[in-house]
Amino acid sequence: MYAIENFYVKYLRGLGVEVFHFPAQSLFYDYYQKSIFNKVVYRSGLSAVLKDINKSFRNKIEAFIPDIIWIFKGMEIYPESLEWARSKGIRLVNYNGDSPFIFSGKGSGNENVSNSIGLYDLFLTYNREDKKQMEARKIRSEILPFGFDLAKDLFEECEQMEEINRVCFLGNPDEDRSKFITQLAKMNVTIDVFGNGWKKYVNHSNIRMCLPVYGDDFWRTLRQYRVQLNLMRPHNLSSHNMRTFEAAGIGAIQLAPATKDHQLYFKENEEIFLFNDVKSCADKIRKIKDLSIEKANTIRRNSRQRSLEDGYSYERRSAQALSFLKMLHNSE
Repeated sequence: MYAIENFYVKYLRGLGVEVFHFPAQSLFYDYYQKSIFNKVVYRSGLSAVLKDINKSFRNKIEAFIPDIIWIFKGMEIYPESLEWARSKGIRLVNYNGDSPFIFSGKGSGNENVSNSIGLYDLFLTYNREDKKQMEARKIRSEILPFGFDLAKDLFEECEQMEEINRVCFLGNPDEDRSKFITQLAKMNVTIDVFGNGWKKYVNHSNIRMCLPVYGDDFWRTLRQYRVQLNLMRPHNLSSHNMRTFEAAGIGAIQLAPATKDHQLYFKENEEIFLFNDVKSCADKIRKIKDLSIEKANTIRRNSRQRSLEDGYSYERRSAQALSFLKMLHNSE
């Protein structure tokens, strides 16, 4: 997941909140990606990088003296550092863009995440199942869905692009994604995949592999294709992901799993298309590709309009988050 906290830093400041951003994850990756030697030292358990990050974390807290510390995931922050902050009367909030209970990859969690769960005063999550688990542990939890952040002028540029009547998947491969997409290809579905490392996972004439796209090109690609396929990870099989609202925000025609969240946030066949398995996905793809351009554009407008009217942007999510933070700050 890219640095979702940057959206909240920007928009909370715009709402008049004094925010100090401590980039713990960036500090770690600056060290880890610097050299193979650093990677080997870290993996061997001999690196002091996390110790240094936590020392700097404490120093910044003492200088800033916050009322609330909002941790995003928290892989780099020791539980001991959080306990130290709590001892100073500082409230602790967490938002995990994956899950604190299911680690689907080496970047999705570690023991710092697991061992810190009980230290938070408030756990914000996009996932209703995680909310239930937190509340079962007597930890206050609120739903804060993912969103999108898109400049109006870029949207207007993308809106004018000529459509590509093909299926697109934006994201890096894993075994589940690769298996699903290969099954689609075997059903005579042609699909373009954008990401790193797809050649190691798929090999079919109906799958065209493309380099990953970033920045404005990400939004252009998301908008331009007739069908944007969305696939869930193991930790969000029943909920939604970042692509859910990014696709809607740019006015893409999204084909996603029929999760409770997708059915809650969008009207099926009017703002989003949903599938239950590979066969129904292939059937929906053919249906979407056969739509008239007028009908396709209507669905695009509906999706975009729902995103604006119901406040699916990170600007609106930030206002929602601020209301939760205020309630926490004002509580006993």
